[in-house]
Amino acid sequence: MTLTHAEYSQIGAKISPNGQAFIDGAFCDAADGTTFETTNPATGDVLARVAHCKAADVDRAVKAARRVFNDGTWSRAEPEHRKEVLLKVAALVREHAHELAVLESLDTGKTINDCMDEIGGDVPNFFQWYGELADKTFGKIAPTGPGALALITKEPAGIAGAVLPWNFPLVMAAWKIAPSLAVGCSAIIKPAEQTPLSVIRLAELMQEAGVPDGVINILPGYGETAGQAIGLHNDIDTVSFTGSTEVGRMFMRYSGDSNLKGVGLEMGGKSPFIVLDDAVLDDDLIEHAAMSAFWNGGQNCSANMRQLVAAPLVEEFTGRIIERVKAFKLGDPLDPATDIGSMITKDHKSMVMEYIQSGVDEGAKMVTGGGSDLPGYFIEPTVFQNVTPSMKIAREEIFGPVLGIMPFETAEQALAVASDTEYGLHASVFTQDIDKAIHMARALPCGTVSVNGFSEGDIKTPFGGYKQSGSLARDNGTEALEQYLQTKTIWIQTKPG
Repeated sequence: MTLTHAEYSQIGAKISPNGQAFIDGAFCDAADGTTFETTNPATGDVLARVAHCKAADVDRAVKAARRVFNDGTWSRAEPEHRKEVLLKVAALVREHAHELAVLESLDTGKTINDCMDEIGGDVPNFFQWYGELADKTFGKIAPTGPGALALITKEPAGIAGAVLPWNFPLVMAAWKIAPSLAVGCSAIIKPAEQTPLSVIRLAELMQEAGVPDGVINILPGYGETAGQAIGLHNDIDTVSFTGSTEVGRMFMRYSGDSNLKGVGLEMGGKSPFIVLDDAVLDDDLIEHAAMSAFWNGGQNCSANMRQLVAAPLVEEFTGRIIERVKAFKLGDPLDPATDIGSMITKDHKSMVMEYIQSGVDEGAKMVTGGGSDLPGYFIEPTVFQNVTPSMKIAREEIFGPVLGIMPFETAEQALAVASDTEYGLHASVFTQDIDKAIHMARALPCGTVSVNGFSEGDIKTPFGGYKQSGSLARDNGTEALEQYLQTKTIWIQTKPG
């Protein structure tokens, strides 16, 4: 249920955020007592002081997680029990959706509509879906002769670390926590230092649902402290990371420098939005084009900023996209009428503005946007014409509200430009020709290709990237379980009767 601006603001005024860590079933300060501030990026106001966890806190959490894993309270519980608890988590998230959405909007600058869609829908659905899957995951029996029985079983990997990004805090937490707990792992979760509050609140709801002490641990902190300690810990069995490619490389090194733990990576992108010459430039296509670039203020790893448009359609496409973009409302994230919220931090806003200036400096034509007079860290949605493949804004991940229009002559030229990137996360293709759609989808080197619509798929479909956008691991779908499972062969010699 959507509330009014005043009602959301009233909820926000009553929230008193908890900034403590959650270790072994209890909220606590960091071992050394240090804290950092988390602020509302739409206003710059301090929301809370947050525990700054470091290696000692990670070690304490790992010991608790290992203890409960070894005693089997969760890891060897009947899958029906894990299912029941995760379904309770889903129900509690739905019950507290307005509170959680407002808390996340305040901490991230995301619009309340996006937060409600995610927290009222996606987050509980993930806990429900993986909860339902807990008792529906089977091993195999390999074919043998009469002298053996070969069982292939799946077991929880042990302790799973998860390091989360700031752009979708609670959704990304659900992506990692739900499948890891469904198979019986214990979890160590580090929310992004910019956006820890909703994930800390989730821990309280999970405890209320019946998750045993030590199974879920939330450790706010910085990447170079808590994140590094998770990556280097010799008693964490697997780590799932979502964030930048630069930091993903660090987790690969951390694994090599410690216990060779498994590492699942979902990282950056520079995703193309391709409009072939037979596409129909209707309202639906224009809406997908606009949302693919500006959803969540462009702070999305699969944002389709590179918009490759067949030359005969460029003029009409440009006019219509400018008209649509100018209709976006920038402003108070708690106002349901707001379409685009703020950038996450002052530094991030400055970085995005530097990319916008580089586009101007390199000869692209900025036709709308480019700044904002609002207080806080806002940037108007910005559209560039005449973007070429060599420009900085066409090659590097901006992570802000910037759309660049790139004309092409043939489908093969579009394919070559789209593929000429170190990333491989996502692509969108628009065409009325099914053969062209299948050809493009097969040829694009990326983890998800969306045809005639911008979409990352849904809970049932795996999400991850090729090349420097990810590892072989995937989030979502049944494939997500593989990050948190070990495969065991049990070979039993038998005597034929």
